[in-house]
Amino acid sequence: MSMPPPYQNQPPHGYPPPQGGPRQPPQRSAIRGLISAVIVLAIFGGGAWYVWKYNTDPNGGKAKKEAARVAQVEENKKHDPQIGDCVKVQDPKGKPLPVIVDCGSPEAEYRTGERLYGPDKECSSNFDYGIQYSSRRGADYTLCFTKV
Repeated sequence: MSMPPPYQNQPPHGYPPPQGGPRQPPQRSAIRGLISAVIVLAIFGGGAWYVWKYNTDPNGGKAKKEAARVAQVEENKKHDPQIGDCVKVQDPKGKPLPVIVDCGSPEAEYRTGERLYGPDKECSSNFDYGIQYSSRRGADYTLCFTKV
């Protein structure tokens, strides 16, 4: 007598058999895939538009940054006198700030005479006024001025 073959795919003893057969993965609808694709394209398209607009708009983004940088460079030039330049010294918040002016103007107070490089340099007695500058980069110097 032969024994019948063991039952395959049967639940263990004491558990009810599964209903409806084996489960199949849920099917995705075409509309759901289309919505996902539209959302992804909108996100990447928005990012690409922002980058393009930032780099090409003449009134904003990169153009504003460049204009601000150029304006700052020009402003700095007004406060960085070279030898022979006449200046009016302002004192905002206790820090002397030389402003380059025309030597023939009534605002001219001093003429730049010498620039001494290095920390804690003192102007000689030939000069009437000196301003010491120090920076974190080690570009320390002193400007020496004579009265106009």
